[in-house]
Amino acid sequence: MTILKPNADINLGTTLRNGGADFAVFSSTARRIDVCLFNPDGKESARFPLSNRSGDIHNAFIPAIAAGQHYGLRAHGRYSPAEGHHFDSHKLLLDPHASAVSGGFHYHSKLSSHGAETAALVPKGIVTETLPLVPVRNVPQPKLIYELNVRSFTLRHPDVTVEKRGTIAALAEPAIIAHFKNIGVDTIELMPIAAWIDERHLVNLGLRNAWGYNPVSFFAIEPKLAPGGLAELRGTVARLHAAGINVILDVVFNHTGEGDALGPCLSFRGLDNANYYRLFHGGYINDAGTGNTLALDRPHTVQLVTDSLRHWVLQAGIDGFRFDLASVMGRTESGFSPNAPLLDAIENDPVLSTRILIAEPWDIGPGGYQLGNFPSNWFEWNDKYRDDVRRFWRGDDWSANNLATRLAGSSDVFAKKGKPSRSINFIAAHDGFTLHDLLHHKQKNNLANGEDDRDGKNDEVTCQGANAQALLATILLSRGTPLITAGDEFGRTQSGNNNAYAQDNDTTWLDWIGRDQVLEQAFAGLVALRHSLSNVLDDTFLSASDVTWLDKNGEALDWGKRDARVVTMSMRHDTKHICIVINGSEAAMEFVSPAKPKMNWQRRNGSGKTIPRNSVAVFQSG
Repeated sequence: MTILKPNADINLGTTLRNGGADFAVFSSTARRIDVCLFNPDGKESARFPLSNRSGDIHNAFIPAIAAGQHYGLRAHGRYSPAEGHHFDSHKLLLDPHASAVSGGFHYHSKLSSHGAETAALVPKGIVTETLPLVPVRNVPQPKLIYELNVRSFTLRHPDVTVEKRGTIAALAEPAIIAHFKNIGVDTIELMPIAAWIDERHLVNLGLRNAWGYNPVSFFAIEPKLAPGGLAELRGTVARLHAAGINVILDVVFNHTGEGDALGPCLSFRGLDNANYYRLFHGGYINDAGTGNTLALDRPHTVQLVTDSLRHWVLQAGIDGFRFDLASVMGRTESGFSPNAPLLDAIENDPVLSTRILIAEPWDIGPGGYQLGNFPSNWFEWNDKYRDDVRRFWRGDDWSANNLATRLAGSSDVFAKKGKPSRSINFIAAHDGFTLHDLLHHKQKNNLANGEDDRDGKNDEVTCQGANAQALLATILLSRGTPLITAGDEFGRTQSGNNNAYAQDNDTTWLDWIGRDQVLEQAFAGLVALRHSLSNVLDDTFLSASDVTWLDKNGEALDWGKRDARVVTMSMRHDTKHICIVINGSEAAMEFVSPAKPKMNWQRRNGSGKTIPRNSVAVFQSG
């Protein structure tokens, strides 16, 4: 089947003009697409066919349409799942370019049943005015990324007004901005905010998706996160910018919430299943592990994604994006390529190419692990950093060798990019154990998810008995860009649940009253220390003349010693000299200064030359 390139002269979605609106929808396989208009009470008031067709764009002007009009789509065509076609005119469908929805999506068996009417079950798209464009600002390179879940972050915060708790607006509250500033955060990364649906198996378990990695829309905000819609996000971003804080979105383009063959028909499946998704003999290819995978190398999906990204930047002022399971974005029929159509389109877009672009560089499909292989200006989550740091603090043999590589910026992975900052260094994230739990749990405890503890990673590297401050110090004293997840700076716990996606409850809601404020202030001090060492921890890879690796006796580290537990990173920059001492042993030790140069050394974190067990110390001279 030939897929025509979308007509660049037609704006997809809705465009208000002359007392009405243009409607335009992509489908190369639909015989006809209708627009259904709805009253606020949910009753259908009128139906119009998109009678014009330009290439694969079905379009029409409908008079007497104003902002706030609710609408949905119905697509007519063949129902032949074996050939990849799922047309069902009984299914009301969300316009993929709708920028607002009338409510949240909730699973019902009728959504998956061919021939069952779904108008009463599906939220409607809302015709919206296009806001004046937000000026494209120069985005500073992130110094510390703070990953947060919008709802769980403020739902229990005592200094946020009750009506704002759990919303995007809460992120602009004085107490929240004060927290960001106190701990030195300059970039917040919002976990998905686009409208999503709960996985169908959660309904019978009485659980809800708490993370949002199951999108139905790429343009509309999940209503419960932003009762004020796009304007709420736009206002919040503006206030965060005024406070010197970047805002990036975690976006999910690898799959949709329509899931596998038994999943709901909500939008893409009903409009052009055969061309939006990767199929094999009519079945869904599952490179994302969620039931389906979007075909992101085709012109219409490339346009869908770039339109979405430009929407968030130009309508809300978003500074960048973290791409979930980003290897899917580089997949072509012949495998992954850093020059795949979507990656190339982003690289060549005058707006998107200047934003912060972060890849989660893996998926579960063939050849899906692509760490280090994204375009040179992309940042990438570095799971080698995560695991090697954890292994050192767990006490694994040979781990000192790998720790040194991670402290120095992971040149084994990122040398070809020329900058260690392209490595996103993290030890814990939303997916997996919290920082607290990886120090206190050897095994996961996911029974609350209702899957008999089968879900979540079984072989996650943990390090019981290690010190939280030491792990945080390791991140902040490494070359690269540090990332932590909200709450890890004050000891958040999920009681051993390392896949808490379905726990929209106290498991994931941050406990602001009971937080560890001693750890929080220690973290803030470490961030300040990192910033003060920026001339030493700069964005270059170290040469042999820049760094010397020492053991606990101040002598050259023996790389053949498999059980080395003390690593000292001795660096010079201009007139300054720094020693970062990682004491992973079970005994306190005295700092032994390098034989050369002979200088007076001062402790930068704490006092004295005694370095406790399982801790990190920084000394400076010059």
